[in-house]
Amino acid sequence: MADIGSTFRALHEAEGAFIIPNPWDIGTAKLLAALGFKALATTSAGYAFSRGLPDGGVPFDERMDHCREIVDAMPLPVSADLEHGKGDSPDSAAETIFAAEAAGLAGCSIEDATGDPQNPIYDFQLAVERVTAAAEAARALPRDFVFTARAENFLHGRPDLDDTIRRLQAFEKAGADVLYAPGLSDIKQVRTVCQAVGKPVNVLATAGFSVAALAEAGAKRISLGSKLTNLAFGAVERAAQEMLHKGTFTYAREIMPFAQLQDMFSKAD
Repeated sequence: MADIGSTFRALHEAEGAFIIPNPWDIGTAKLLAALGFKALATTSAGYAFSRGLPDGGVPFDERMDHCREIVDAMPLPVSADLEHGKGDSPDSAAETIFAAEAAGLAGCSIEDATGDPQNPIYDFQLAVERVTAAAEAARALPRDFVFTARAENFLHGRPDLDDTIRRLQAFEKAGADVLYAPGLSDIKQVRTVCQAVGKPVNVLATAGFSVAALAEAGAKRISLGSKLTNLAFGAVERAAQEMLHKGTFTYAREIMPFAQLQDMFSKAD
């Protein structure tokens, strides 16, 4: 556990970009670890959907219990999507970091999104104060911990690249280790962001991106958000629609074999 943060940080210092996929439960975490990924990240939306709740609908303490489950399930570094943290204040941002470290996480992200649809993004100064407090807390920990600061404009109807870069630059100055603006939609935007900052940049994958193109643009870390969860729900929906409306079961040709899953989950960690 003492080296898990350092192991995670080393991935950000190596050449090229790496994918950090987002499991939503223990089974998917073990599957992704077994397939060869080097680190994992939780997904707040994916976990909420698996509980039959909307994104943002899981209380903080339950999210931390989920993080501990994922951390305990396999040996890879895990970074957590902790939404806006325990609360709105800078002190609550720092408390979020301490809780994340206590859960065994190698890192976490905190958003500048408020969770309030009427006022979705924190004012600039408060957002920076929250990142400053979180970064100071991360540096005060007894082991290495990778703190990611997120600028959420593009996910909340504010596709303002200039303000997003302004925030990321301020977050970098405040001490964040990784910078993340989810919702960038083309490589030009990714390149512009990466050239504007000096810290590693996380990019949310879309169907139009590739690892090679993102790496060339300067991205270091590529995450998936809730996309794997959405994919799984989509597969179940397609199978259900086929059964209900066609009375057939051809979806069974694409399933992961029972024996393969049984064998994987029967092996000791």
